[in-house]
Amino acid sequence: MSESNSRRINIAIDGPAGAGKSTVARMVAKALKYIYVDTGAMYRAVTLKVLESGLSTEDNESVGRLANELDIVLLPGAETQSVHVNGEDITSRLRSLDINRNVSYVARLESVRLRMAELQRQMALEKGVVMDGRDIGTHVLPDAELKVFLTASPRERANRRHLEMGPDAEITLEQLEQEIIERDRLDQEREFAPLLQAPDAHLLDSTGQTVDEVVKQIVQWGLAATRTISTGEK
Repeated sequence: MSESNSRRINIAIDGPAGAGKSTVARMVAKALKYIYVDTGAMYRAVTLKVLESGLSTEDNESVGRLANELDIVLLPGAETQSVHVNGEDITSRLRSLDINRNVSYVARLESVRLRMAELQRQMALEKGVVMDGRDIGTHVLPDAELKVFLTASPRERANRRHLEMGPDAEITLEQLEQEIIERDRLDQEREFAPLLQAPDAHLLDSTGQTVDEVVKQIVQWGLAATRTISTGEK
């Protein structure tokens, strides 16, 4: 690790669906001049390929084999990352209702999580990474210098997702809220690497807060953690 990288930290942002993790993590990374890793997009990419292959989301072995055959690359862009699988840009296809409804079933498979965690750890080796997901601080990067558990009420998270889908959304706000509540249950109850707040994570409830307020708080924590690492402060 270079001397400059030795003064950088890794930041893990975990939380449930619709908590704003991706937006916040991307903005924190930009503020700190770090690299942003959207792990949720990686699971969505696997889900897309599972659906296209006609595999059952219950078939751990076959889905795991498929996941290991996928070359998933995240490329930075002006506003968001683009996701490429086996050389194909699939970014625009990752937010469909089918993927929303199936990603938790794919993501709970141990074979898939092991493969994604392997790729994610490789991305964080040089430090200076902001990574968001559901098990980053507890499983993927348990030694991350800063861990944040970002959440919000189910209704607020549903509203954010509904606005994201636009006026042509084929689902009501109430239906989306119920789907989010069900996804929370699946994420929290899966056997391997469930959604949990790490014991040493900062809890940040973004209900009623602006994105800028949330980002400012995490950046402050990040700078404080960096000073601690650099100077040995307690």
